[in-house]
Amino acid sequence: MVKRVWGRLIGSLAALGLMAGAAAAVTAPILVVDAESGKVLYSQGATDPWYPASITKLMTTYVALDMVRQGKVSLDTLLTVSPAAAAEPPSKMGFKPGTQITLDNALKIIMVKSANDVSWAIGEGLGGSVEGFADMMNETAHRIGMRESRWYNPNGLPEPRQWTSARDMAILARALMRDFPNQQALFSISAIQFGKSVMANHNGLLGRYPGADGMKTGFICSGGFNVVATATRGGRRIIAVVMGQPSARERDIKAADLFDYGFGQSAGWTAPTLESLPPSNVAAPPDMRPYICDKRKPMPVDEGPGALTASGPGADSATTQLLGSATPDATNLAFAALGNANVRGRTLPPRGPLQPIPVWIGSSPTEGAMALAREEQEAQAAKQAAKQAALEAAQRKRAEAKAAKDAARQAASEKAAKARAAAVTAPKPAAKTAAKDKGADKGVPAATSAYTSVEAAPKAATKPAAKPAHKPAAKKPEAKPEAKPAAKKADKKAKNDES
Repeated sequence: MVKRVWGRLIGSLAALGLMAGAAAAVTAPILVVDAESGKVLYSQGATDPWYPASITKLMTTYVALDMVRQGKVSLDTLLTVSPAAAAEPPSKMGFKPGTQITLDNALKIIMVKSANDVSWAIGEGLGGSVEGFADMMNETAHRIGMRESRWYNPNGLPEPRQWTSARDMAILARALMRDFPNQQALFSISAIQFGKSVMANHNGLLGRYPGADGMKTGFICSGGFNVVATATRGGRRIIAVVMGQPSARERDIKAADLFDYGFGQSAGWTAPTLESLPPSNVAAPPDMRPYICDKRKPMPVDEGPGALTASGPGADSATTQLLGSATPDATNLAFAALGNANVRGRTLPPRGPLQPIPVWIGSSPTEGAMALAREEQEAQAAKQAAKQAALEAAQRKRAEAKAAKDAARQAASEKAAKARAAAVTAPKPAAKTAAKDKGADKGVPAATSAYTSVEAAPKAATKPAAKPAHKPAAKKPEAKPEAKPAAKKADKKAKNDES
Protein backbone atom coordinates (compact mmCIF):
# COMPACT_ATOMS: atom_id res chain seq x y z
CA MET A 1 0.00 0.00 0.00
CA VAL A 2 2.75 2.43 0.99
CA LYS A 3 4.73 1.62 -2.16
CA ARG A 4 1.65 2.22 -4.33
CA VAL A 5 0.94 5.57 -2.66
CA TRP A 6 4.60 6.56 -2.93
CA GLY A 7 4.74 5.66 -6.61
CA ARG A 8 1.59 7.62 -7.34
CA LEU A 9 2.93 10.58 -5.37
CA ILE A 10 6.24 10.56 -7.26
CA GLY A 11 4.27 10.78 -10.50
CA SER A 12 2.20 13.64 -9.13
CA LEU A 13 5.26 15.47 -7.84
CA ALA A 14 6.86 15.21 -11.26
CA ALA A 15 3.65 16.55 -12.75
CA LEU A 16 3.75 19.48 -10.38
CA GLY A 17 7.04 20.75 -11.78
CA LEU A 18 7.50 23.68 -14.13
CA MET A 19 10.36 23.48 -16.58
CA ALA A 20 11.96 26.33 -18.49
CA GLY A 21 13.86 24.73 -21.33
CA ALA A 22 17.44 25.84 -21.10
CA ALA A 23 16.52 28.31 -18.38
CA ALA A 24 16.73 27.42 -14.71
CA ALA A 25 13.91 25.19 -13.51
CA VAL A 26 11.02 26.81 -11.70
CA THR A 27 8.64 24.66 -9.68
CA ALA A 28 5.04 25.01 -8.65
CA PRO A 29 5.20 25.20 -4.84
CA ILE A 30 3.94 22.26 -2.77
CA LEU A 31 4.28 21.49 0.91
CA VAL A 32 3.15 18.76 3.31
CA VAL A 33 3.36 19.55 7.03
CA ASP A 34 2.47 17.85 10.29
CA ALA A 35 0.07 20.39 11.80
CA GLU A 36 0.92 19.77 15.45
CA SER A 37 4.71 19.77 15.25
CA GLY A 38 5.25 21.95 12.22
CA LYS A 39 7.63 19.33 10.82
CA VAL A 40 7.91 19.31 7.03
CA LEU A 41 7.06 15.94 5.46
CA TYR A 42 7.72 17.07 1.90
CA SER A 43 8.50 20.41 0.25
CA GLN A 44 9.13 21.74 -3.23
CA GLY A 45 9.66 25.43 -3.91
CA ALA A 46 8.12 26.06 -0.49
CA THR A 47 9.67 29.49 -0.04
CA ASP A 48 9.35 30.65 -3.65
CA PRO A 49 7.11 33.73 -4.07
CA TRP A 50 3.68 33.03 -5.59
CA TYR A 51 0.47 34.95 -6.27
CA PRO A 52 -1.98 33.83 -3.57
CA ALA A 53 -5.39 34.61 -5.12
CA SER A 54 -8.25 33.93 -2.69
CA ILE A 55 -6.20 32.06 -0.10
CA THR A 56 -5.50 35.69 0.88
CA LYS A 57 -8.83 35.48 2.70
CA LEU A 58 -7.22 33.23 5.32
CA MET A 59 -4.99 36.18 6.25
CA THR A 60 -8.04 38.47 6.29
CA THR A 61 -9.81 36.01 8.61
CA TYR A 62 -6.84 35.78 10.99
CA VAL A 63 -6.66 39.58 11.36
CA ALA A 64 -10.44 39.78 11.98
CA LEU A 65 -10.45 36.98 14.58
CA ASP A 66 -7.39 38.52 16.26
CA MET A 67 -9.28 41.81 16.63
CA VAL A 68 -12.18 39.89 18.19
CA ARG A 69 -9.77 38.17 20.60
CA GLN A 70 -8.36 41.56 21.60
CA GLY A 71 -11.87 42.93 22.22
CA LYS A 72 -11.60 45.61 19.53
CA VAL A 73 -14.65 44.25 17.70
CA SER A 74 -17.11 41.40 18.15
CA LEU A 75 -18.54 38.80 15.81
CA ASP A 76 -21.79 40.80 16.00
CA THR A 77 -20.12 43.99 14.74
CA LEU A 78 -22.00 45.29 11.72
CA LEU A 79 -20.05 45.97 8.55
CA THR A 80 -21.42 48.21 5.79
CA VAL A 81 -20.97 47.43 2.12
CA SER A 82 -19.57 50.55 0.45
CA PRO A 83 -19.93 51.43 -3.24
CA ALA A 84 -16.28 50.40 -3.69
CA ALA A 85 -16.94 47.03 -2.07
CA ALA A 86 -20.10 46.52 -4.12
CA ALA A 87 -18.10 47.24 -7.29
CA GLU A 88 -15.62 44.39 -6.69
CA PRO A 89 -15.85 41.70 -9.38
CA PRO A 90 -16.93 38.09 -8.83
CA SER A 91 -16.86 35.86 -6.99
CA LYS A 92 -19.28 38.00 -4.96
CA MET A 93 -22.59 38.11 -3.14
CA GLY A 94 -23.82 41.13 -5.06
CA PHE A 95 -24.90 43.13 -2.02
CA LYS A 96 -26.08 46.68 -2.70
CA PRO A 97 -24.17 49.64 -1.26
CA GLY A 98 -25.44 50.33 2.26
CA THR A 99 -26.16 46.68 3.04
CA GLN A 100 -25.06 45.71 6.55
CA ILE A 101 -23.79 42.32 7.65
CA THR A 102 -22.32 40.95 10.87
CA LEU A 103 -18.64 40.05 11.00
CA ASP A 104 -19.62 36.46 11.85
CA ASN A 105 -21.70 36.07 8.69
CA ALA A 106 -19.09 37.91 6.64
CA LEU A 107 -16.38 35.41 7.66
CA LYS A 108 -18.61 32.44 6.81
CA ILE A 109 -19.36 33.95 3.42
CA ILE A 110 -15.72 34.58 2.47
CA MET A 111 -14.67 31.09 3.59
CA VAL A 112 -17.40 29.37 1.54
CA LYS A 113 -18.40 31.70 -1.29
CA SER A 114 -15.04 33.51 -1.42
CA ALA A 115 -17.01 36.73 -1.93
CA ASN A 116 -14.72 39.59 -2.94
CA ASP A 117 -17.26 42.29 -2.12
CA VAL A 118 -17.66 41.01 1.45
CA SER A 119 -13.87 40.70 1.92
CA TRP A 120 -13.52 44.31 0.83
CA ALA A 121 -16.21 45.34 3.33
CA ILE A 122 -14.30 43.55 6.11
CA GLY A 123 -11.12 45.41 5.20
CA GLU A 124 -12.83 48.80 5.10
CA GLY A 125 -14.88 48.14 8.25
CA LEU A 126 -12.05 46.86 10.45
CA GLY A 127 -9.12 48.82 9.04
CA GLY A 128 -10.83 52.10 8.26
CA SER A 129 -9.72 51.63 4.67
CA VAL A 130 -8.36 48.83 2.54
CA GLU A 131 -4.90 50.37 2.80
CA GLY A 132 -5.16 50.52 6.58
CA PHE A 133 -6.29 46.90 6.74
CA ALA A 134 -3.41 45.84 4.47
CA ASP A 135 -1.00 47.43 6.95
CA MET A 136 -2.61 45.33 9.69
CA MET A 137 -2.27 42.20 7.54
CA ASN A 138 1.45 42.82 7.01
CA GLU A 139 2.09 43.59 10.67
CA THR A 140 0.27 40.44 11.78
CA ALA A 141 2.00 38.27 9.17
CA HIS A 142 5.41 39.42 10.38
CA ARG A 143 4.45 38.80 14.00
CA ILE A 144 3.41 35.17 13.43
CA GLY A 145 6.52 34.35 11.39
CA MET A 146 5.49 34.79 7.75
CA ARG A 147 8.62 35.97 5.89
CA GLU A 148 7.80 36.02 2.17
CA SER A 149 4.29 37.55 2.23
CA ARG A 150 3.34 41.07 1.12
CA TRP A 151 -0.31 42.09 1.34
CA TYR A 152 -2.09 44.94 -0.47
CA ASN A 153 -5.77 43.91 -0.50
CA PRO A 154 -8.03 41.66 1.60
CA ASN A 155 -9.55 39.52 -1.18
CA GLY A 156 -6.61 38.38 -3.33
CA LEU A 157 -7.71 39.83 -6.65
CA PRO A 158 -4.77 40.56 -9.00
CA GLU A 159 -2.19 42.89 -7.51
CA PRO A 160 1.35 42.44 -8.90
CA ARG A 161 2.93 43.47 -5.59
CA GLN A 162 0.93 40.98 -3.49
CA TRP A 163 2.50 37.56 -3.04
CA THR A 164 3.13 34.84 -0.49
CA SER A 165 4.76 31.39 -0.30
CA ALA A 166 3.68 27.85 0.49
CA ARG A 167 5.72 28.01 3.70
CA ASP A 168 4.03 31.22 4.83
CA MET A 169 0.57 29.81 4.12
CA ALA A 170 1.36 26.69 6.17
CA ILE A 171 2.51 28.93 9.03
CA LEU A 172 -0.76 30.87 8.74
CA ALA A 173 -2.80 27.65 8.76
CA ARG A 174 -1.05 26.47 11.94
CA ALA A 175 -1.61 29.89 13.55
CA LEU A 176 -5.34 29.75 12.79
CA MET A 177 -5.56 26.29 14.40
CA ARG A 178 -3.44 27.24 17.39
CA ASP A 179 -4.82 30.70 18.17
CA PHE A 180 -8.53 30.15 17.40
CA PRO A 181 -9.40 26.55 18.30
CA ASN A 182 -13.06 27.47 18.80
CA GLN A 183 -13.35 28.70 15.22
CA GLN A 184 -12.19 25.56 13.40
CA ALA A 185 -15.70 24.82 12.11
CA LEU A 186 -15.45 28.04 10.09
CA PHE A 187 -13.03 26.36 7.68
CA SER A 188 -15.05 23.20 7.02
CA ILE A 189 -18.52 24.59 6.21
CA SER A 190 -19.80 22.62 3.21
CA ALA A 191 -22.29 25.29 2.11
CA ILE A 192 -24.11 28.44 3.15
CA GLN A 193 -27.74 29.36 2.57
CA PHE A 194 -28.72 32.95 1.89
CA GLY A 195 -32.45 33.28 1.45
CA LYS A 196 -33.39 30.58 -1.03
CA SER A 197 -29.89 30.30 -2.49
CA VAL A 198 -27.54 27.50 -1.41
CA MET A 199 -23.86 28.07 -2.22
CA ALA A 200 -21.40 25.17 -1.95
CA ASN A 201 -17.82 25.54 -0.75
CA HIS A 202 -15.25 25.83 -3.56
CA ASN A 203 -12.98 23.42 -1.69
CA GLY A 204 -13.39 20.21 -3.70
CA LEU A 205 -11.82 18.08 -0.95
CA LEU A 206 -14.59 18.70 1.59
CA GLY A 207 -17.03 15.81 1.58
CA ARG A 208 -14.89 13.95 -0.98
CA TYR A 209 -11.62 13.13 0.76
CA PRO A 210 -11.98 11.22 4.06
CA GLY A 211 -11.11 13.52 6.95
CA ALA A 212 -10.80 16.75 4.92
CA ASP A 213 -11.71 19.65 7.22
CA GLY A 214 -10.43 22.90 5.66
CA MET A 215 -9.32 25.43 4.56
CA LYS A 216 -9.43 27.69 1.46
CA THR A 217 -9.01 27.64 -2.31
CA GLY A 218 -7.94 30.42 -4.65
CA PHE A 219 -7.60 31.13 -8.35
CA ILE A 220 -6.34 33.92 -10.57
CA CYS A 221 -4.76 33.47 -13.99
CA SER A 222 -1.38 34.78 -12.87
CA GLY A 223 -1.18 32.30 -9.98
CA GLY A 224 -3.18 29.32 -11.18
CA PHE A 225 -5.27 27.13 -8.89
CA ASN A 226 -4.13 27.19 -5.25
CA VAL A 227 -5.32 25.54 -2.06
CA VAL A 228 -4.40 25.41 1.60
CA ALA A 229 -6.00 22.15 2.73
CA THR A 230 -6.19 20.24 6.00
CA ALA A 231 -7.28 16.72 6.84
CA THR A 232 -7.47 14.70 10.05
CA ARG A 233 -7.08 10.96 10.40
CA GLY A 234 -6.59 8.94 13.57
CA GLY A 235 -6.21 12.11 15.63
CA ARG A 236 -3.43 13.43 13.40
CA ARG A 237 -3.83 16.52 11.25
CA ILE A 238 -1.92 17.23 8.06
CA ILE A 239 -1.58 20.52 6.16
CA ALA A 240 -1.11 20.40 2.38
CA VAL A 241 -0.36 23.50 0.30
CA VAL A 242 -0.63 23.19 -3.49
CA MET A 243 -0.11 26.15 -5.84
CA GLY A 244 0.00 26.95 -9.54
CA GLN A 245 -2.15 24.12 -10.88
CA PRO A 246 -3.91 24.34 -14.28
CA SER A 247 -7.34 23.26 -13.03
CA ALA A 248 -9.35 22.78 -9.86
CA ARG A 249 -9.58 19.03 -10.50
CA GLU A 250 -5.81 18.57 -10.75
CA ARG A 251 -5.28 20.75 -7.69
CA ASP A 252 -7.69 18.63 -5.64
CA ILE A 253 -6.29 15.29 -6.84
CA LYS A 254 -2.71 16.33 -6.06
CA ALA A 255 -3.69 17.58 -2.61
CA ALA A 256 -5.39 14.23 -1.97
CA ASP A 257 -2.20 12.40 -3.04
CA LEU A 258 -0.17 14.58 -0.69
CA PHE A 259 -2.53 13.72 2.18
CA ASP A 260 -2.15 10.03 1.42
CA TYR A 261 1.60 10.42 1.50
CA GLY A 262 1.63 12.58 4.63
CA PHE A 263 -0.50 10.21 6.68
CA GLY A 264 1.92 7.43 5.76
CA GLN A 265 4.94 9.35 7.08
CA SER A 266 6.15 10.08 10.58
CA ALA A 267 7.74 13.38 11.49
CA GLY A 268 11.14 12.19 12.67
CA TRP A 269 13.69 14.15 14.62
CA THR A 270 15.63 14.90 11.47
CA ALA A 271 12.68 16.40 9.60
CA PRO A 272 13.05 20.14 8.99
CA THR A 273 10.62 22.61 10.50
CA LEU A 274 8.79 25.33 8.63
CA GLU A 275 11.02 27.93 10.23
CA SER A 276 14.18 26.15 9.10
CA LEU A 277 13.34 25.99 5.40
CA PRO A 278 15.95 27.94 3.42
CA PRO A 279 14.96 31.19 1.72
CA SER A 280 14.32 31.20 -2.01
CA ASN A 281 16.61 32.69 -4.61
CA VAL A 282 13.60 33.50 -6.83
CA ALA A 283 13.08 37.27 -6.90
CA ALA A 284 9.41 37.45 -7.98
CA PRO A 285 6.50 35.14 -8.73
CA PRO A 286 6.20 33.69 -12.25
CA ASP A 287 3.20 34.88 -14.24
CA MET A 288 1.13 31.82 -15.16
CA ARG A 289 -1.38 33.63 -17.37
CA PRO A 290 0.10 32.49 -20.71
CA TYR A 291 -0.56 28.89 -19.72
CA ILE A 292 -3.46 28.95 -17.25
CA CYS A 293 -5.64 31.37 -19.19
CA ASP A 294 -4.63 30.73 -22.79
CA LYS A 295 -7.13 32.69 -24.91
CA ARG A 296 -7.41 29.75 -27.28
CA LYS A 297 -8.92 27.64 -24.50
CA PRO A 298 -12.07 28.06 -22.39
CA MET A 299 -11.67 30.26 -19.33
CA PRO A 300 -10.87 28.08 -16.28
CA VAL A 301 -13.63 28.01 -13.67
CA ASP A 302 -13.13 27.67 -9.94
CA GLU A 303 -14.79 30.48 -8.08
CA GLY A 304 -17.70 31.45 -10.26
CA PRO A 305 -19.84 34.60 -10.37
CA GLY A 306 -22.20 35.49 -7.56
CA ALA A 307 -25.81 36.61 -7.57
CA LEU A 308 -25.13 39.87 -9.39
CA THR A 309 -22.45 41.12 -11.74
CA ALA A 310 -20.31 44.06 -10.81
CA SER A 311 -21.77 47.48 -11.50
CA GLY A 312 -20.81 51.06 -11.06
CA PRO A 313 -17.69 53.07 -11.89
CA GLY A 314 -14.52 51.07 -12.15
CA ALA A 315 -16.28 47.72 -12.14
CA ASP A 316 -14.44 45.54 -14.59
CA SER A 317 -15.53 42.18 -15.88
CA ALA A 318 -14.53 39.13 -13.92
CA THR A 319 -12.32 37.93 -16.76
CA THR A 320 -10.51 41.26 -16.94
CA GLN A 321 -9.91 41.25 -13.20
CA LEU A 322 -8.69 37.66 -13.17
CA LEU A 323 -6.34 38.26 -16.07
CA GLY A 324 -5.10 41.52 -14.61
CA SER A 325 -4.31 44.61 -16.62
CA ALA A 326 -0.59 44.10 -17.18
CA THR A 327 0.69 42.32 -20.24
CA PRO A 328 2.57 39.21 -19.13
CA ASP A 329 6.31 39.18 -19.65
CA ALA A 330 7.69 36.74 -22.16
CA THR A 331 8.32 33.46 -20.39
CA ASN A 332 9.66 30.06 -21.26
CA LEU A 333 7.67 28.42 -18.47
CA ALA A 334 5.70 25.38 -19.48
CA PHE A 335 4.09 22.67 -17.39
CA ALA A 336 5.86 19.32 -17.58
CA ALA A 337 3.79 16.13 -17.70
CA LEU A 338 0.66 17.75 -16.28
CA GLY A 339 -1.46 15.56 -18.54
CA ASN A 340 0.24 12.33 -17.46
CA ALA A 341 -1.57 9.19 -16.44
CA ASN A 342 -1.18 10.04 -12.75
CA VAL A 343 -3.83 12.75 -13.13
CA ARG A 344 -5.61 12.09 -16.41
CA GLY A 345 -8.87 10.23 -15.93
CA ARG A 346 -8.72 10.36 -12.14
CA THR A 347 -11.44 11.98 -10.06
CA LEU A 348 -12.33 12.17 -6.41
CA PRO A 349 -15.50 10.44 -5.16
CA PRO A 350 -18.79 12.36 -5.43
CA ARG A 351 -19.34 14.98 -2.76
CA GLY A 352 -21.48 13.98 0.18
CA PRO A 353 -24.76 15.76 1.02
CA LEU A 354 -24.36 19.46 1.74
CA GLN A 355 -25.22 20.82 5.16
CA PRO A 356 -25.85 24.52 4.54
CA ILE A 357 -25.28 27.04 7.32
CA PRO A 358 -27.71 30.00 7.17
CA VAL A 359 -26.31 33.51 6.74
CA TRP A 360 -28.20 36.77 6.57
CA ILE A 361 -27.87 40.52 6.21
CA GLY A 362 -28.63 42.83 9.10
CA SER A 363 -28.11 42.13 12.79
CA SER A 364 -30.46 39.14 13.16
CA PRO A 365 -32.16 36.47 11.06
CA THR A 366 -35.50 38.24 11.47
CA GLU A 367 -34.10 41.57 10.36
CA GLY A 368 -32.29 39.84 7.55
CA ALA A 369 -35.45 38.07 6.40
CA MET A 370 -37.36 41.35 6.40
CA ALA A 371 -34.60 43.13 4.50
CA LEU A 372 -34.39 40.29 2.02
CA ALA A 373 -38.16 40.35 1.55
CA ARG A 374 -38.02 44.09 0.86
CA GLU A 375 -35.23 43.59 -1.62
CA GLU A 376 -37.18 40.81 -3.33
CA GLN A 377 -40.26 43.05 -3.54
CA GLU A 378 -38.17 45.87 -4.95
CA ALA A 379 -36.59 43.47 -7.40
CA GLN A 380 -40.01 42.18 -8.48
CA ALA A 381 -41.31 45.74 -8.82
CA ALA A 382 -38.27 46.71 -10.85
CA LYS A 383 -38.69 43.61 -13.00
CA GLN A 384 -42.36 44.39 -13.57
CA ALA A 385 -41.55 48.03 -14.34
CA ALA A 386 -38.89 46.94 -16.80
CA LYS A 387 -41.34 44.51 -18.40
CA GLN A 388 -44.00 47.23 -18.67
CA ALA A 389 -41.45 49.68 -20.08
CA ALA A 390 -40.38 47.11 -22.65
CA LEU A 391 -44.02 46.47 -23.57
CA GLU A 392 -44.73 50.19 -23.96
CA ALA A 393 -41.56 50.63 -25.99
CA ALA A 394 -42.61 47.78 -28.27
CA GLN A 395 -46.07 49.30 -28.67
CA ARG A 396 -44.57 52.69 -29.50
CA LYS A 397 -42.27 51.06 -31.98
CA ARG A 398 -45.17 49.26 -33.66
CA ALA A 399 -47.24 52.47 -33.70
CA GLU A 400 -44.35 54.44 -35.17
CA ALA A 401 -43.77 51.76 -37.79
CA LYS A 402 -47.48 51.77 -38.70
CA ALA A 403 -47.56 55.57 -38.86
CA ALA A 404 -44.49 55.58 -41.06
CA LYS A 405 -46.05 52.95 -43.31
CA ASP A 406 -49.34 54.87 -43.55
CA ALA A 407 -47.46 58.09 -44.29
CA ALA A 408 -45.48 56.37 -47.00
CA ARG A 409 -48.67 54.91 -48.48
CA GLN A 410 -50.39 58.34 -48.38
CA ALA A 411 -47.39 60.01 -49.97
CA ALA A 412 -47.35 57.39 -52.72
CA SER A 413 -51.11 57.86 -53.28
CA GLU A 414 -50.78 61.64 -53.51
CA LYS A 415 -47.87 61.31 -55.88
CA ALA A 416 -49.87 58.97 -58.11
CA ALA A 417 -52.87 61.35 -58.08
CA LYS A 418 -50.68 64.27 -59.08
CA ALA A 419 -49.20 62.20 -61.87
CA ARG A 420 -52.67 61.32 -63.20
CA ALA A 421 -53.80 64.95 -63.04
CA ALA A 422 -50.71 66.08 -64.87
CA ALA A 423 -51.32 63.45 -67.56
CA VAL A 424 -54.93 64.65 -68.11
CA THR A 425 -54.18 68.38 -68.29
CA ALA A 426 -51.00 68.23 -70.31
CA PRO A 427 -51.72 68.73 -74.16
CA LYS A 428 -50.49 66.05 -76.47
CA PRO A 429 -47.67 67.15 -78.84
CA ALA A 430 -49.75 66.50 -82.06
CA ALA A 431 -52.72 68.52 -80.83
CA LYS A 432 -50.46 71.42 -79.99
CA THR A 433 -49.05 71.43 -83.53
CA ALA A 434 -52.52 71.34 -85.15
CA ALA A 435 -53.77 74.14 -82.96
CA LYS A 436 -50.74 76.19 -83.84
CA ASP A 437 -51.27 75.62 -87.58
CA LYS A 438 -54.98 76.46 -87.36
CA GLY A 439 -54.21 79.61 -85.47
CA ALA A 440 -51.75 80.65 -88.13
CA ASP A 441 -54.36 80.11 -90.90
CA LYS A 442 -56.89 82.35 -89.14
CA GLY A 443 -54.41 85.03 -88.28
CA VAL A 444 -54.47 84.12 -84.59
CA PRO A 445 -51.17 84.83 -82.81
CA ALA A 446 -49.15 81.68 -82.08
CA ALA A 447 -49.21 82.40 -78.36
CA THR A 448 -53.02 82.45 -78.17
CA SER A 449 -54.35 79.78 -75.83
CA ALA A 450 -56.84 77.13 -76.87
CA TYR A 451 -58.95 78.29 -73.92
CA THR A 452 -59.24 81.96 -75.08
CA SER A 453 -62.71 83.37 -74.23
CA VAL A 454 -65.41 83.33 -76.95
CA GLU A 455 -65.91 87.05 -76.31
CA ALA A 456 -62.50 87.80 -77.78
CA ALA A 457 -62.98 90.47 -80.43
CA PRO A 458 -60.50 89.20 -82.99
CA LYS A 459 -62.32 85.85 -83.28
CA ALA A 460 -65.79 87.41 -83.84
CA ALA A 461 -64.49 89.86 -86.44
CA THR A 462 -63.17 87.21 -88.76
CA LYS A 463 -66.43 85.18 -89.20
CA PRO A 464 -68.46 87.43 -91.68
CA ALA A 465 -65.72 87.39 -94.25
CA ALA A 466 -65.91 83.62 -94.57
CA LYS A 467 -69.75 83.20 -94.99
CA PRO A 468 -70.40 84.30 -98.68
CA ALA A 469 -68.59 81.35 -100.12
CA HIS A 470 -70.99 78.82 -98.55
CA LYS A 471 -74.51 80.54 -98.45
CA PRO A 472 -75.81 79.74 -102.02
CA ALA A 473 -75.96 76.06 -101.22
CA ALA A 474 -78.03 76.64 -98.07
CA LYS A 475 -80.58 79.24 -99.30
CA LYS A 476 -83.91 78.50 -97.53
CA PRO A 477 -86.43 80.79 -99.38
CA GLU A 478 -86.37 78.35 -102.34
CA ALA A 479 -88.30 75.76 -100.28
CA LYS A 480 -91.39 77.94 -99.47
CA PRO A 481 -93.54 77.06 -102.56
CA GLU A 482 -93.96 73.52 -101.19
CA ALA A 483 -96.27 74.80 -98.41
CA LYS A 484 -98.86 76.55 -100.68
CA PRO A 485 -101.09 73.53 -101.61
CA ALA A 486 -102.25 73.31 -98.00
CA ALA A 487 -103.33 76.96 -98.13
CA LYS A 488 -105.31 76.40 -101.33
CA LYS A 489 -107.18 73.48 -99.76
CA ALA A 490 -108.16 75.68 -96.87
CA ASP A 491 -109.54 78.38 -99.22
CA LYS A 492 -111.63 75.79 -101.08
CA LYS A 493 -113.18 74.52 -97.84
CA ALA A 494 -114.05 78.10 -96.88
CA LYS A 495 -115.90 78.65 -100.14
CA ASN A 496 -117.98 75.50 -99.70
CA ASP A 497 -119.01 76.66 -96.25
CA GLU A 498 -120.19 79.99 -97.62
CA SER A 499 -122.35 78.30 -100.20
